[in-house]
Amino acid sequence: MPPTLTIGEVAHRTGVAASALRYWEQLGLIHSERTGGNQRRYDRATIRRVSFVRAAQRVGLSLDEVAAALDTLPAGRTPTARDWARLSRSWRGRLDDQIVRLERLRDQLDSCIGCGCLSLARCVLHNPDDVLAEKGRGAVLLDP
Repeated sequence: MPPTLTIGEVAHRTGVAASALRYWEQLGLIHSERTGGNQRRYDRATIRRVSFVRAAQRVGLSLDEVAAALDTLPAGRTPTARDWARLSRSWRGRLDDQIVRLERLRDQLDSCIGCGCLSLARCVLHNPDDVLAEKGRGAVLLDP
């Protein structure tokens, strides 16, 4: 097996589009070396790093949050199972909050569709936790 992979090979092995890999590289999530012909070559460990990014995205993390997590690793190395366990513990509260919001959405979905209003002013799906509703409609913070 070759010691490095082309962008096409990484895309094929990970299921991530080459355009996403280029974008992730711009963000510093993954790294490549360039050949004399300016083609990207990725270390084989990049596959694990891409898998880490995809797993983090699946649990709802933004790419900024993923980048911050990867920045905690020494010398930009590929995350290990131990790293994932440590990082996932730090995300637990955020994920618990996300679960609560999804459960609330699930529980209120039937009644909202059943009422037929779909009003942005009072709909808990479009305007959850609206603390300004009692002050009136529109841009109440901009009103004199």
